[in-house]
Amino acid sequence: MPRTATATTSTGAPRAGRRALGATALALAAALALSACGSSAGSGDGDGAGAAKVVQQTSNSPYKGSVLAKQFQKPDLVLDDTSGQPFDLRKQTDGHPTLLFFGYTSCPDVCPTTMGDIGVAMASLPEADRKKIDVVFVSTDPERDTPKVLRTWLDSMGKDFIGLTGDLNKVKAAAQTLGVMVEDPIVNKDGTVTSSHGAQVLAFLPPDNKAHLLYLSNSSVDTYKHDLPLLAKGVPA
Repeated sequence: MPRTATATTSTGAPRAGRRALGATALALAAALALSACGSSAGSGDGDGAGAAKVVQQTSNSPYKGSVLAKQFQKPDLVLDDTSGQPFDLRKQTDGHPTLLFFGYTSCPDVCPTTMGDIGVAMASLPEADRKKIDVVFVSTDPERDTPKVLRTWLDSMGKDFIGLTGDLNKVKAAAQTLGVMVEDPIVNKDGTVTSSHGAQVLAFLPPDNKAHLLYLSNSSVDTYKHDLPLLAKGVPA
């Protein structure tokens, strides 16, 4: 079954000589990266060339991820974690490098591949470095992504990954502050679910706890393996 919306989850920006994205550019990149995930895989018909057009200025960053020209505040968001307890995203990840991704567990493509790639990269780190980094997955389909469902799904990628689920309006509002698009899930006639959401990962760095880096869905395991040790060491973007 093809995806129900035109989407591209890749970028034409070269990895060498990464560029800095501004606020308007990030919003446009989010729109370009909008992924319509269903219950069976399909091919987006964008090639990511549009994402390259939002590049604004060069950066000599040591990171392979795209550096944001404007840093974004970590969302003020409280949802339930996978133990069913309230989790304050801003307070409970304070001082930790944090990777934040919005998606849902029945997504057949971009969500498991993105989280799986991050999981592989995290597993390659020494345990001490893994403990320094928080990986947070926020559900865009909270009606079906119960804490138990979310925990089971995340455990296949990273047992230390933080899963959050709850009020979708809160999720949408938090995502909007970051230029990340999240739309209401659609239940199809065959019972499958389609949830359109931004396919980018944002990296928040201490000491300001703001988003400094952006990764689109074509970011490879090698990109994360390169950047995660830098995040753990607190290297500025």
